[in-house]
Amino acid sequence: MAFQRVPVPRLEGVSQDRFMQQLYPQRKPLVLEGIDLGACTSKWTVDYLSQVGGSKEVKIHVAAVAQMDFISKNFVYRTLPFDKLVQRAAEEKHEEFFISKDEKYYLRSLGEDPRKDVADIRKQFPLLEGDIKFPKFFKEEQFFSSVFRISSPGLQLWTHYDVMDNFLIQVTGKKRVVLFSPRDAQYLYLSGTKSEVLDIDNPDLVKYPLFSKARRYECSLKAGDVLFIPALWFHNVISEEFGVGVNVFWKHLPSECYDKTDTYGNKDPTAASRAAQILDRALKTLAELPEEYRDFYARRMVLYIQDKAYSKNLE
Repeated sequence: MAFQRVPVPRLEGVSQDRFMQQLYPQRKPLVLEGIDLGACTSKWTVDYLSQVGGSKEVKIHVAAVAQMDFISKNFVYRTLPFDKLVQRAAEEKHEEFFISKDEKYYLRSLGEDPRKDVADIRKQFPLLEGDIKFPKFFKEEQFFSSVFRISSPGLQLWTHYDVMDNFLIQVTGKKRVVLFSPRDAQYLYLSGTKSEVLDIDNPDLVKYPLFSKARRYECSLKAGDVLFIPALWFHNVISEEFGVGVNVFWKHLPSECYDKTDTYGNKDPTAASRAAQILDRALKTLAELPEEYRDFYARRMVLYIQDKAYSKNLE
């Protein structure tokens, strides 16, 4: 199936000044190579993580299929000791399991109290802190969270966007990442922050005909690679091998723009949420009109929004 495919650029030895002054303002994905990440890329084996991570209980996603769907929730939440999770996630077949012998595991680390605390690998897994160095490209006060991720081989996460900038550090294993520009949101059949199109390589174009218009930005990540994912860029992640990654999120906007109850970094900015509520009220008001008038004034509203709010400066 022919899609518009664009390889994500790869650059080696990028300095903080070059990244912040030349690359970051472009607001496009970028794979950075040769970043000093510490000893984690060589030390974080299954045995080492099992030993150092210990038996701390972690909440995980368990799926009977490789393509996880957060809209239909085709997975269950379970709890395992961290060392057991690492060992099971590295297996192709399991002697101990919840659903099936070939079930998939996914850890997205949480704060101590997920309702109040953000994830930070340095706090939740302090014995691993000395092994990893975060890229020093942003100010410390912009830091939001560092999320520890562990995935079974073959696991595919749903296409979604986050509202903060993100460095995806591939510590071990390999991932394939497909990204879509925020400008292509109209082709992705969104339900909240997530796309309904699960199988992005063989989509049902009868059900999702516009999806073929979305331009795909693609890259493969190996141990030591760092993928910059700008805020609002959609991304779909496939773990080609058992792998460990760390996402470092930081605030692109002033702190007051974000929802203060958001511990995951995926709630829309407060102004965007207010605007959506206002639009919903406007649509309910339009519903009071006969169909002919409702259609006419709805089209005028769309044109007005395009004229007043669409950017003339983005590709």
